[in-house]
Amino acid sequence: MRLKSFLMLLLLFHGTGMFSQDENISNGDIFDGEPYLVVNPQNPYHMVVAWLGYKWLQKIVIKTSVSFDAGQSWSEAVALPHVTAGYSAADPSLVFDHEGNVLLVYIDYNKLEGNGAVYARKSSDGGLNWNDAVEIISMDSDPGKNPIDRPWISIDRSPGPLQGTVYVTTMNAKGATGTEFNPYLTRSPDGGQSWGDWRYIDSTGWLAGSIIRQPMPTGDVTSDGVFHCAYPSWKLSQFLQPWYFLATLDTLDGSFSYKTIVEATYNVTDTLAKRGARFLIDPANPDHLVFLFLSKINGDADVYFTQSFDSGDNWEEPLRVNDDSVGNKRMQDLIWADFDHDGDLVVSWRDRRKAADSGYRAATEIWGAVWWKDSLNFSANFRISDTLVAYDSILDKSGNDFMCIVLQDDTLNAVWGDTRDSSLNIWFKRMALPGGMPVGVSLIASERIPFVEVFPNPFSNSTTIQYTLVRAETVQINVFNAFGEQVSFVQKKQSSGQQQVVWDAKGLPSGMYYFTVQAGKKSMHGKMMIVR
Repeated sequence: MRLKSFLMLLLLFHGTGMFSQDENISNGDIFDGEPYLVVNPQNPYHMVVAWLGYKWLQKIVIKTSVSFDAGQSWSEAVALPHVTAGYSAADPSLVFDHEGNVLLVYIDYNKLEGNGAVYARKSSDGGLNWNDAVEIISMDSDPGKNPIDRPWISIDRSPGPLQGTVYVTTMNAKGATGTEFNPYLTRSPDGGQSWGDWRYIDSTGWLAGSIIRQPMPTGDVTSDGVFHCAYPSWKLSQFLQPWYFLATLDTLDGSFSYKTIVEATYNVTDTLAKRGARFLIDPANPDHLVFLFLSKINGDADVYFTQSFDSGDNWEEPLRVNDDSVGNKRMQDLIWADFDHDGDLVVSWRDRRKAADSGYRAATEIWGAVWWKDSLNFSANFRISDTLVAYDSILDKSGNDFMCIVLQDDTLNAVWGDTRDSSLNIWFKRMALPGGMPVGVSLIASERIPFVEVFPNPFSNSTTIQYTLVRAETVQINVFNAFGEQVSFVQKKQSSGQQQVVWDAKGLPSGMYYFTVQAGKKSMHGKMMIVR
């Protein structure tokens, strides 16, 4: 599961610097990542963002915040409680329904115990408060196959009889066993209050197969109420090469029909690249389907686009979206895209055209391109972010697998993460198109990159607490037992760079212990276990 057990131990300094006009929305102390943004289709000033955030003694939780003035100000962040104590959360996804309610889906799980599920929560006040969690699909729903990773939500807004039906797709999490791996679909007929039985999206002749162990599906609903879904497949008995398939749900009998989208012969194999594809449907034309994916057709990882105007029967030849020099040994990744209500399409990605180095570990910016509904091609690429950001090793980790954009009334709203100023920042930007004039910028989250490591952990008599300081500081280390009682205190002056303290646990009983590392106004937190 792309969260990502390292997030439990990813303990970051809190960054305090902000650009002019920036506003910290999440105010997280430890970690904020992978935000998802939605805009109310009935009110472009009403926005909700959800992200992964650390909460003291509660691991990673889902946090949410709301803006009613197009991102100029945001409500105080709400941290959603875990369904079960000791769980950790992952992968938020949001949608507005036709009545203005907000639906949130996410994972809550315990990786070590192999427990957890995908849950839904509903907000009837625009995202300020959330109802109790409702289970959608659990780790045990398909025994051994862990069908709860990367949930995406979509909703039927058509005026037809299925208006308000909610669709959630998932895939196998890491560690799944078996000879076949699958994309999954679960539906709610009553706006997320209850959920029917899950089902496989793939089927005989159109199986995802065993080579791709996490075949992520991405779905959408047409303006006349038809659910389509794209997913990857590589099964040699079907095709010798990998493909992307389109599955279309028959709303009457619940069966799927299948078509091919594009061959993935030049698939990107770099495991560091954020390779998630994006499928979406033109809200102004239910027959107009769009699919975006990474491909090395020209030798580098580029953003490619294909579209169908007949509900997927025929797809156009893939078109390269990023307009930097072909074959320049520069990788693009982190794709997202969104349609405006009248059929304009915007695409965004993490771009390395200005980097001095090739490959994933290079400096990046966020770029985009727009295809106006009356045009024959994409516009020239434009820059969304305002800074070329040097590579940082934190980007090798999980927790930054997707960015998110929303296009509404020719205004682009974007959220993404980057590591400028040696911090992991989550940025929100609002841009008027065409021209790309910024109309608002907010710093959603800022966290220092250096993090704490404890080794060995668990341990018997002593362990090493290691961390990195960005400057010389007087460091204080406090250790607490599970009841919050202080059991140890260390204070010393240390220089910048990697530092460590050997902690002696003699005389203390076995159990879980928590610690804080305080350096100036910044703090890091962690946990460790004594086992004797």
